[in-house]
Amino acid sequence: MSKVTYLTAEGLKKLKEELDYLKNVERPKISQQIAEARDKGDLSENAEYDAAKEAQGLLELKISKLEDLIANARLMDKSDVDVSKVMVMSTVKLKNLKTNQIVSYTLVSETEANLKLGKISINSPIGQGLVGKKVGEKVAIKVPAGTLEFEILEISVE
Repeated sequence: MSKVTYLTAEGLKKLKEELDYLKNVERPKISQQIAEARDKGDLSENAEYDAAKEAQGLLELKISKLEDLIANARLMDKSDVDVSKVMVMSTVKLKNLKTNQIVSYTLVSETEANLKLGKISINSPIGQGLVGKKVGEKVAIKVPAGTLEFEILEISVE
């Protein structure tokens, strides 16, 4: 059974575009490579043919995973987000209690995570540590580098 992934409309659109590209551009390209390698003769000692078949297998696996992800996606609308506690699509303003630095993260699905844009996965250690928490709460989150302590200053939807 596949797990449900919560996506924004933008995230779902990107996944569909990637799937379309893989099916309509990459798949024909690999089929062409296989045909060209097959035309070169003996397949038992044809490294190009083996490489093209392996690439085809990897591509088909990626296409299958994307199709599964899209089929099990649940579209989240900003109006669905409860700002009384942290959940997927929440933007959380945090104060690092050790450095007094203020940071802001939006919790998103793994496929939409992009730290440069301030979007972290709901399944990351920080994401999991924040889910269900409320404004004013202090949380200690174990990360690979140690334990981070935050105070939740604000929860919003952007």
